Amino acid sequence: MNEEQITERVAELGPWFHNMQLGGVQTAPQHFLGDYPAVKYRHFRTSLPADMTGLSVLDIGCNGGFYSLEMKRRGAARVLGIDTDERYLKQARFAAEVTGLDVQFDRLPVWDVAALGERFDLVIFMGVLYHLRHPLLALDLIHEHVSKDLLLFQSMQRGSRDVAELKENYDFNEPAPFDEAGYPKLHFIERRYSHDQTNWWVPNRACTEAMLRSAGFAIESQPEEEVYVCRWRPVAVPADGPHAVYPPSGVRSAPGPAR
Repeated sequence: MNEEQITERVAELGPWFHNMQLGGVQTAPQHFLGDYPAVKYRHFRTSLPADMTGLSVLDIGCNGGFYSLEMKRRGAARVLGIDTDERYLKQARFAAEVTGLDVQFDRLPVWDVAALGERFDLVIFMGVLYHLRHPLLALDLIHEHVSKDLLLFQSMQRGSRDVAELKENYDFNEPAPFDEAGYPKLHFIERRYSHDQTNWWVPNRACTEAMLRSAGFAIESQPEEEVYVCRWRPVAVPADGPHAVYPPSGVRSAPGPAR
């Protein structure tokens, strides 16, 4: 395709949230966050393996495909991007076509990742958590069914950046630090935030980190204010008993090789 044809197709598929260079054409040159997500990616790109030869990647909430394509450029053997918005998926498929990168894009919600029957060396879960009504369940499902090693995670955060030092347990009659700024808090949005009705929950920093640990992801680094690189760890089933994401054994075993 020549530049004129690409420009026409980009306009047809718009508006775009991911600004990408496709054959010399920018997909979202007037983005309110600037050259997004490239401007954000520059802050943490060195925290991921430079050579991903032979590795598999799952990009959950892939949007226009920016991160999926970047992982393929690093040599990943298999890259799968999933989203629930067919417009974003069309954008991503077009971007892959123009760039000549072999990336698969499918319509699938995070709630159905078990249907993939596959574990991935790297799972990307960026900019999705706060759009979900059941955010911790999503992390549990990722841990239980598709993550094999690394998780690249990002969530919008609001509230205090402090992280309170907490005891292992507090007695019912003992004052607990619920009102401290650094206590893990997940702010519920009943109506809208930033004119977006899909914004449901916004964690503070302490809550983000606590949720990741609770779901079985050990934080290895925080290369950017809201970005975490985590590693899969086995976790025990919580005291409320097994449910859809937990195996009957009571302890989640280490994941086997990807199928």
